[in-house]
Amino acid sequence: MPQSGGRPLTVMFSAGEASGDRHAAALFQELRKYAPQARGIGMGGAEMRRAGVELSFDSSGIGVIGLFEIIKHYPEIRKALNLQKDLLRREKPDLLICVDYKEFNLKLARHAKSLGVKVLFYVGPQVWAWRPGRVKTYGKAVDMMAVIFPFEPPYYEAHGVPVRYVGHPALDKVSPARGKAENLIHFGLNPAQPIVGIFPGSRGQEIKRMLPVMLQAAQRFAARHPGAQFILPQAGSVADALLHPHLAACPLQIKVVKQQMIDVALCCDAIMTTSGTATLEIALIGAPMAICYRLSALSYWLGKQLVNIPYIGLPNIIAGKPVVKEFIQHALTAENLAAEMEALVFEPARRAECIAELAQVKQRLGSGGGSKNMAQLALEMLN
Repeated sequence: MPQSGGRPLTVMFSAGEASGDRHAAALFQELRKYAPQARGIGMGGAEMRRAGVELSFDSSGIGVIGLFEIIKHYPEIRKALNLQKDLLRREKPDLLICVDYKEFNLKLARHAKSLGVKVLFYVGPQVWAWRPGRVKTYGKAVDMMAVIFPFEPPYYEAHGVPVRYVGHPALDKVSPARGKAENLIHFGLNPAQPIVGIFPGSRGQEIKRMLPVMLQAAQRFAARHPGAQFILPQAGSVADALLHPHLAACPLQIKVVKQQMIDVALCCDAIMTTSGTATLEIALIGAPMAICYRLSALSYWLGKQLVNIPYIGLPNIIAGKPVVKEFIQHALTAENLAAEMEALVFEPARRAECIAELAQVKQRLGSGGGSKNMAQLALEMLN
């Protein structure tokens, strides 16, 4: 195992979003199985800190999406980038692992290359969805691109970019702590009454935009189906103060569970979820869902100009067809969402069709071992 001047192997991570924080934490835990003395440093969140990574910057406040939102948070994002560049210069790690957070990490990767630090990019940019010309740009900034979907390597190979399919980390993460019956008891849920999941996301801006309409949809559902139960898994990156005003204004009793998203999903008859990694994790559990998203008008318009695929939800992208309904921008209304929850809970044919399609999505993703494969790839690069 390589050493630098007698010091332990040092791996720097850069993760700017909650999903990247989870992926990096799982990767570092796997890496330490092979290199117990390895030191992890860099930028991330609570999961990485718990895994033993020494954080120089907490990224929980900069995981934003959309042009307007990025401009609004630009001073903090710029500060984070400068801090990570300084850390690279001071520490000269044996390897930089950039986890998602594309544009930020592209800049950091370029800086690492200028310092002679090897770069492994984990969760390659979705060049099949938008701006395919970025392949060459990223190819110049990285030593290896690790992708998580089996159909991605050809996009990079066509441009001579070193690429490895490592498998999707969600395949390993989606492992409930308890069985469904035990979880229903654990969360105090009655299986004789409908159970609807409210999954508003892991970013502050998502909570503000999505949770109010989800709660309105829940009220409509409850008015038509008395006895319905609602449960919300609170992401580790979401502060109580962000949720409380919305929940306090809602007349329904919403059961809030800190984290434990997979176990919560297992209990739900149907789920309304913000678009993102959670949609894939829900798909792997096999829970019927509706996907929601809303951006600022400017960010939405810009996205429409750049994105060249018809879906935003990962299950639909992987399937190549709308296996679950997407309610985006103006289509995201309380009535539309409530009606879809009713269809998924009370219409047997619709429910069975959705569950069968989600099973196909899981099959298309292939086998798991994403974090282990990534750890082995990192060790290959270090050796």
